[in-house]
Parts: sequence; C-alpha cells; structure tokens
Amino acid sequence: MVLAPPHPSAEPDVAPPANGDGTHSLGLTSATALVVGSIIGTGVFTMPGVLAGAGTSSILVLGVIAVGAILLGVMFGQLTKRVPSSAGGLYAYSRHEFGDFAGYLTAWCYWITAWAGNAAIVSSWVLYVESLFSIEHPSPWTNLGIALLGLWIPAAVNLIGLRQMAWFQNVSVVLKFLPLVVVGVVGWFFVKASNFGAFNASGGSLYSAVGIAAGVALFSFIGVECASIAAARVQNPRVNVGRASVLGTAASALLYIAVSAAVMGLVPHGALVGNGAPFVDAFQTMFGPAAWVGKLVAATAVVSGLGALNGWTLVTAEMPRAAAVDGLFLPQFAKTFRNGSPWFGILVSTVVASLLMAFAYSGNTGLTVFTYLVALSVVTVAIPYLFSACAQLAYLVSRRRKVHGWAMARDLAIATTSILFSLWVAFTAGYQAVYQAMLFLLIGIPIYAFLKARRERRGDVAEPVELPEADTDVLATAAPHKHVRPPRKGA
Repeated sequence: MVLAPPHPSAEPDVAPPANGDGTHSLGLTSATALVVGSIIGTGVFTMPGVLAGAGTSSILVLGVIAVGAILLGVMFGQLTKRVPSSAGGLYAYSRHEFGDFAGYLTAWCYWITAWAGNAAIVSSWVLYVESLFSIEHPSPWTNLGIALLGLWIPAAVNLIGLRQMAWFQNVSVVLKFLPLVVVGVVGWFFVKASNFGAFNASGGSLYSAVGIAAGVALFSFIGVECASIAAARVQNPRVNVGRASVLGTAASALLYIAVSAAVMGLVPHGALVGNGAPFVDAFQTMFGPAAWVGKLVAATAVVSGLGALNGWTLVTAEMPRAAAVDGLFLPQFAKTFRNGSPWFGILVSTVVASLLMAFAYSGNTGLTVFTYLVALSVVTVAIPYLFSACAQLAYLVSRRRKVHGWAMARDLAIATTSILFSLWVAFTAGYQAVYQAMLFLLIGIPIYAFLKARRERRGDVAEPVELPEADTDVLATAAPHKHVRPPRKGA
C-alpha cells in the first residue's frame, strides 16, 4: 500500500485517520490492495481441494457467490456515503439505523469472524509450510507450533505501525498474484478434460454438492467489507470505500474462477479431492516433477498467507476499536500506540485466535481443521452482512430516502439480494457451525449488559425509567383491564 497524507480536496465531513495525525491514511490503490489482500489469502491455495469434492458444479457456485460479494461491496459503498460516522463499517451502519444494541451485536459477531477467520487462514497456511519444509505426518503439536508462528508474525508487523503493515501488504499482494496468474493463464495450456470430475461429485444430491462448495467459496470472499471497516483510515471514504470494495472483489473473483477451474483441469480429480496443497501438484504438472517447483509454490503460498493475515490482523482490531470509542466495546480496545496501532485489540485478538487453534488441533489435523474453521467464520460474518443489508433496506423504505425511480428499484434489488444472500450463507454452513456461532453470540449479550450499565453511570446514555418501589399498585392500575368471560355451564 502507498500511504500518503489526505488529499487537500478531501470532503470536509470525512473522518480523519484513527491516529489523528492526518498522515496515515489509505488512498484508493491502498484501500483496494487491502481488500484484495484480505480476500486472497492461503484459502485460494487450498480451495480447489475442497471444491473438487463437490464437482465442477462448484465453479458455478463460486460465480454466484462472487456476484453476491460484489453486490455487497456496492451496498457498503452506498452506506458509507450516507452514514455520518462510518468508522468500523458494518458496525457503524447497524448502529446508525437500529441503535446501540444492534451496533454492538454487529461488532461482536464480526470480531469473532475476524479472529476465527485468521485461524482458518493459518490452518491452510500450515499445510503449505509443511509442504515447503517436507514435514510428513506432523503431530498436532507441530501443527499448532507452526500456526502460532503464522498468527504472531503479522501481529508483530501491525504493532510496529501502519506504514510497515501497508508496505508488507503491498509486497505480499504482488507475490501472491504471480503464481495465481501463472496458473490462471498459462495453466490452461496444460489442462486435460479427463482430469475434471463429474458435475456433481459429492455422492449425494446436487444440493449437497452446493453446500460443500458454498461454505469455502463464501469464506474466500470474506474481506469485501475491509475497506468499509477501515473507513476512518481511507482518504475520501464516501467515494473510495465503494470503489475499493467493488474493484478488489471483482479482481479477486475473476482470479478465483480462472485459477480454481484451471487446477481442476491440471490435477486428476481423484488426487485433487481433499488435497491440502493442490497448487504444488498443479505446478508440477506444468513444469515437471522437479522438487524446486513444489518448493517455490509452497514458499509463495506461505508469503501470501502472511500477507492476508497481516491485513486481517488490522481488521480484527479496527472493528472493536471503533465500537470501543463509542463505549460499545471494552474500553481497552480503544487504546493505540503513538504510531496509531490499536495494540490492545491486536494482542487480544491474536491470543483468542491462538486458543481457537489449540482447540481445533486438539481433535483434528489438516484440511479437517480448515473446513471446520471456515464454517464458523461464515456463519458469524453472515450476521453483520444481514444487519448491514437490513439497515439499507430500512432507509430505502422510509421517508428519509432521496432515491426515486430506477435508482430506487436498483438499490432495493441490491439490498434484498444481500439479505437473501446472507440468510442462504448461514443456512448452507451446517447445523454445527450455526450452533457454535449462536453460543458465541449469546456470550456477548451479558458483556453488553455491563457495558450499558457503565455508560449509564457515566451519563453517556439515558437510564430507563423504573417503577418506584413505593408505588406497588401503579402497575395494576396502569395496566389495561381485560374482560374475562366466565366459563360456560357444563364446561
């Protein structure tokens, strides 16, 4: 990312960067790189092995979800244009339209998504580290040690400062695109039709195949909202948030589809299903079985994963920081270094992700851990998406709206599609993921109770009017009397 001072022509109502010194803001190029870097991580290097289990129908599913993600990006841009204080993105939209509690739930759920998503990225990253260093049949403790390294290196980069984080992000985005472009373009000259599996290779119904593909496909597009979440750090966010979201998502979508389909044609279907490092086999098909080919691909995937984790580590701290400034998250999350790094949020989020990795590796290894963490992330992110879409819908059907005619029909279609998309995403994640995500959601409610009481004591919000203890008969007299019909004889 190229970081520069805000342009002097920036709109006056644009929020300043979070550090307040006016020097660490993201332009359109850097904001787009943040979106691309957050969307494309090591998940794309593992995704073909999961999609192959569904068959070639998974490519169509990937395309449908790409369209849904782009529409979300358009909607986030629309919301940023009209919400006065859009720091925190999805959190700000929900709070603006539905109040503090909805804003808190959005921030809470997205925070879970962020650190659970980091854990999922790391579980995929571990597979390529093992391939790079030829680690065969690793123990859970080996997997956990590698995973912790992958979590804490980006945390250290973010703690150093936003400039260093942005520089590392730009380098990793370039490095991750090189092998993907090679496979997505050159790889098609080596594709064999016989390698593609059946349209439905799930062994069950087509609905089952769609369910297999949908979870990992949606997880691969989580990150479309990153520019909106970091809106306080984006130059002219009313314009650049929407542009960066759409441009970054569209570029990622084209690359995903081209690369995933190419890998399916490069690696025989039987060898691809459940393969945790399919790009190694794909490159060896193209350039021969030389050991250096696989090592080069694995090394690139490792750097790509660190780049994605670098961007997501900032996001895990940025959402709760925005909520904490408003008193809707633990106040410690608002603490930053002089360089602008939200150090408390970075440390706590990384610790929680580390604990989740320890839990995940305690019972499983390999691609199973990745799939489990993907499902959890998908459900928890569907809730903030749904809140944001409903916030836009509430505005459109209210008397406050300023859009009419074709623009009204367009915006209603985008908001409605986003709502249905969010519901479908949660539905396809599976019962276990929904159950566990609901537990995490419920844990946040008593925390909100303490936060609300704290805000009342400080006078930040009005206290609810309670019934005086002396007036015990007020409730009975105030309540409307209902005529109770006597029972019929013989009843």
